[in-house]
Amino acid sequence: MLAPVTEVANAALTDLEREILAPGGGLDRLRLVRTPFVPEVRLHLAEDAIVWWARMEAHAGRHLPPPYWASVWAGGQALARYLLDHPELAAGRRVLDLAAGSGLVAIAAALAGARRVVANDIDPYAVAAVTVNARANRVTVAATGGDLLDTDGAGVDLLVAGDVFYDAPLAARMRAFLHRVAATGADVLVGDPGRGHLPAGLTVVADYPVPTTEPSVDSPVRRVQVLRPR
Repeated sequence: MLAPVTEVANAALTDLEREILAPGGGLDRLRLVRTPFVPEVRLHLAEDAIVWWARMEAHAGRHLPPPYWASVWAGGQALARYLLDHPELAAGRRVLDLAAGSGLVAIAAALAGARRVVANDIDPYAVAAVTVNARANRVTVAATGGDLLDTDGAGVDLLVAGDVFYDAPLAARMRAFLHRVAATGADVLVGDPGRGHLPAGLTVVADYPVPTTEPSVDSPVRRVQVLRPR
């Protein structure tokens, strides 16, 4: 199930480690900060992800994927809060954090006592971000790349996925994947701030007012739901 570490992922990790150690500040730097709604977790985040992205692309001389991992998203914050408030959901279990981004939810699962945590993302920089963020929080998380949406998540006891229903094609694939995972007997939890493509057939288990930190959102607080398949 787990994708091997690639040269691209290794290069991304080297880039992020260099960025973290670089002196100075400013909008184009990464900072280790406490997550607003989950202060138990610290993450390396960009002061301004767009400015950071522009500088990194200029340095690399090529296109880089949008650094979604460099901001902390509302759905992930809600899921992480829910796991830490209900540690029995993750304790002693095998957890997969899909589309992990910064690794916030995976780290929360590890802090809640999960037996094994895997954080998966298709962006090699997100895989690198999970690695450095897990180190910062002194937990063990296996960070992997590759697209898992055509699998059934075999060997997983709990699947968590935050902010994954932001466009129709991805939502369709995600919906099928979540149902396949649930059919194996695994528990499934998703965090969603009302992005517009949330599928039917989900039950709300928690509802939070989450501080907004992601780019291009006007409201300082968003209502975010944690849901599971019926």
